[in-house]
Amino acid sequence: MTPETAIPQPTGLPVSSQPGRPPIIRTPRLTDQASAQAWVTEHVEAIRDELLRHGHLLIRGLPIERQEHFAQLRDILVRQRAAYKEKATPRSDYGADVYSSTDLPPIQPIRQHNENSYTLDFPGLLLFCCLDAPDVGGATTVADVRQVRAALPADLVDRFRTTGWLLTRNYHVHAGLPWQTAFATEDREEVAAYCERNLIGHSWQTDTGLRTVQRRSALVSHPRTHEEVWFNHAAFWSRWSLDKDVQEVMEMTYGTDGLPFDTSFGDGEPLTSEAVDLLNEAYDSATRRESWQPGDLMLVDNVLSSHGRDAYRGSRKILVAMGEPIPLTDCDPTVDPAAGLVA
Repeated sequence: MTPETAIPQPTGLPVSSQPGRPPIIRTPRLTDQASAQAWVTEHVEAIRDELLRHGHLLIRGLPIERQEHFAQLRDILVRQRAAYKEKATPRSDYGADVYSSTDLPPIQPIRQHNENSYTLDFPGLLLFCCLDAPDVGGATTVADVRQVRAALPADLVDRFRTTGWLLTRNYHVHAGLPWQTAFATEDREEVAAYCERNLIGHSWQTDTGLRTVQRRSALVSHPRTHEEVWFNHAAFWSRWSLDKDVQEVMEMTYGTDGLPFDTSFGDGEPLTSEAVDLLNEAYDSATRRESWQPGDLMLVDNVLSSHGRDAYRGSRKILVAMGEPIPLTDCDPTVDPAAGLVA
């Protein structure tokens, strides 16, 4: 490998790739956790290399039946755990830094996003595992964000490259997460200190409690492959990504400036619905999905790939763990992070 490409060659692991589906490694027959841990330990470097080649990887055939099994394999695959900060989705905490992937209702699909793209450091690796597969739907979808960037109009990419993107959050009790949950504290002074350290503009409001604004780079480069990728929540949290009836209700309830989440260009210029449609179409064109089976383990390079979730019916239990934290400064951001002005 050279520093310019830094993409590993094929490792010899049997990786199956089909259009519209994530690459899959099928393990030999493994009957218990001891054999599963031994197999993962033997192939851990090859698994990491294949993940770097593909951006996401599904391993099928592991006898993962409990949260403890998942955590044990996580500790083989992950050198350093990563914290979940500036929380934005409800999750159940199972201990040992293992969470439910999300507790959002099954009827609600989740659009593509890179985990914690709005923080100053973020997990480089996500691990998902299936303990209970739904009857219909419910795939954890993935998309190569190199492809997303390439699919977007050049002038739109250049606009984001120059300005970055701006995230505005209003912390409500009944929509999104209250600030006490998002920042894991009841102490306003702790929240203010966190915001100061992490370049987040903030203001305590009489109606919503807290309003924050932060500017981040919309494009970054992978610290190992050096490829420029689309890395943000600009479409994910835009008002234009909401269903029209939901958008109308939210704006009637909280006002156009009081939505739990909204995004704009980094200079504050509003995004148009047409621009957000282009972003979501680019994600859709790159999205891959595979129905979960119990024991499945999915690895996602959080810089090379985004992830989401299909709506589903039936019981579903998908766990997530995060690791390999990466500072934004290691990813050549095109725009320096900054606290936004809070009205």
